[in-house]
Amino acid sequence: MWWIIVPFAAAAFLAVLLLRAAAFRPPSEIKPEPDTVEADGSRAVESLAAMVRCRTVSRQDHDAEDADEFENFRDLLRRRYPAIHNSCILDHVGRNGLLYKWPGKRADAPSVFMAHYDVVPADPATWSKPPFDGILENGVLWGRGTLDTKGTLAGILEAAEQLIGQGFVPENDIYLAFSGEEEIAGDSASEIVSALEARGVVPALVLDEGGAVVEGVFPGVTAPCALIGTGEKGQSAIYMEMESSGGHASAPPSHSIAGLLAAAAVRIESRPFPFRLTPPAAEMFDTLGRHSTFGMRLIFANLWLFRGVLDRICRKSGGELNALVRTTVAVTEMWGSSANNVLPPRAGIGLNVRLMGGDTSGAAVERLRRISGNPDIAFRKGVSSEPSAFSVTGDDDAWLRLKDAVSRTWPEAIVSPYLMIAGSDSRHYCRISRNVYRFSAMALSGEERALIHANDERIPVEKLLKCVQFYIRLLQSC
Repeated sequence: MWWIIVPFAAAAFLAVLLLRAAAFRPPSEIKPEPDTVEADGSRAVESLAAMVRCRTVSRQDHDAEDADEFENFRDLLRRRYPAIHNSCILDHVGRNGLLYKWPGKRADAPSVFMAHYDVVPADPATWSKPPFDGILENGVLWGRGTLDTKGTLAGILEAAEQLIGQGFVPENDIYLAFSGEEEIAGDSASEIVSALEARGVVPALVLDEGGAVVEGVFPGVTAPCALIGTGEKGQSAIYMEMESSGGHASAPPSHSIAGLLAAAAVRIESRPFPFRLTPPAAEMFDTLGRHSTFGMRLIFANLWLFRGVLDRICRKSGGELNALVRTTVAVTEMWGSSANNVLPPRAGIGLNVRLMGGDTSGAAVERLRRISGNPDIAFRKGVSSEPSAFSVTGDDDAWLRLKDAVSRTWPEAIVSPYLMIAGSDSRHYCRISRNVYRFSAMALSGEERALIHANDERIPVEKLLKCVQFYIRLLQSC
């Protein structure tokens, strides 16, 4: 009888899979009513151009920074935003932190809007236009920091200045928190959080840089996607090192320490960390998977069966999709002999490890040590930060307000949680709030995202205007 039962069972099983995929559709939603928000785009461009001209390049060696440029930036804010400075209470926190308190009618559900005003270095010789001149040409503003994150900082301040000038008073206190050392993982953001904690402030909403409105990043989805980070990976600098007696390269051993380290690096790259679905990634797959093609919906609707298939898809594609589902290891540094004909007395390889929630930097070191297969390799852990907590979504008020502001600004976009694979200052806020979100209020193409930290960073004027409009909408909801 089994030869009769098996085909029927297989057919029934396949039918279940297909029915689940067919039913895996987006839930019905009430879209926000279209609205119009007026904002002064020309003023926003002038403000951002002036910010770019302040060369606020942060460096690990503070003595190498130009302190006058940072003070020029802070003076620019005082001159450019008189309404904010007349209505808000400003505290200078730590070395370069700025914390504005915009008093609302109540203090029980405050919001925090974040950005950083320091930037990474830029070599004028490698740019098409001077990186700190704030040149506006053909509707595009050029300069270091236009995307990361003086653009969003200008968006926040332009929105707040306009609303205060119109007599708007928020329902709850609003804090504007700006760090001047995010790019070097400085202490300003953590010190701002400590100051808020000391005051008993428990934010109902924290918003920092992170995701954006993007296209073509999820398999089978053609619509724009507004990705809001509800968690971020940790990161750890891990070093593999070996020592030898050195010697002349004319009579090498069968394997030099550089060769042994290289072999260990290859083993590590060929044995990735296991597939893991954290809540942000699972919510993203559930949200965007419902908008995908039938073949992809078949997978996402039946992950209990196709988990291994998704794992292989992610591993094969690499990049951002793979980084969403596992701890990643990138070989970024190698050093050895100082001369071509000398065996290295000391050699090392640097690994940049991005930690998935559930992994720790200590456990990552032990796993890499085992995979290396060489007990003579010394492993050393450098600067590390652990994965962040995950923020709430669903029917939570803060999430709904954020989602509403995004949908009003980019009506065509699918709003989805996601796991931020890079790091931000917002991770510090997880100790005082469960509503920490990461969204850079811009629609960015793949080419534009690649300009962050790269040559020729720039922003189209209309995208800056949309950023201001987004913050006006969100500030009005606070």
